[in-house]
Amino acid sequence: MDLGFRMHAERTPNPNSIKWVLSQKVVEGVAAAHFDSAPSAEVSPLAASLFAVEGVEAVFLGPNFITVTRREGLEWTDLAQPIVSAIKGWVSDAVPALGSAYAPPDVGDQSETVQRIVEILEKDIRPYVQQDGGEITFAGFQDGIVQLYLQGSCSGCPSSTVTLKQGIETRLREELPEVLGVEAIA
Repeated sequence: MDLGFRMHAERTPNPNSIKWVLSQKVVEGVAAAHFDSAPSAEVSPLAASLFAVEGVEAVFLGPNFITVTRREGLEWTDLAQPIVSAIKGWVSDAVPALGSAYAPPDVGDQSETVQRIVEILEKDIRPYVQQDGGEITFAGFQDGIVQLYLQGSCSGCPSSTVTLKQGIETRLREELPEVLGVEAIA
């Protein structure tokens, strides 16, 4: 393991998620990757090893952080050391977090409005959401409603409705009058 490697944990607004901030890059070439179930090691060696920890329910890999969501009812004191060990093992192995079988979601063809929505999400909203160990991903735009996936600590967070309505929806409606609302989809 790199002697300059550092890592610390940060609480998130979601009591079931903790954000582990690393002193090195986690994902390269993509904004982030979210896993609701254990992927194969060919898809993500890092996520696969984290899901091997009993009680891990979701893993989100960000630019320089990893958000781990635990199963409801478990204590972080029981999960922290195995999670830290899995992350340190990945750092020691010096393999990419995303394997050769990882395929980012396809965004398809985008209208001018959708391109602008994605641009606002990327530049104005994503950095703030990532500060709390979360992620938002554009899922669609239909009949004036922007559909988003809430990932990382945002998934299941008690304050996600406030983030959606007072933060994201307000910002998008300021810029795009064709946006009537925002909703999270599963």
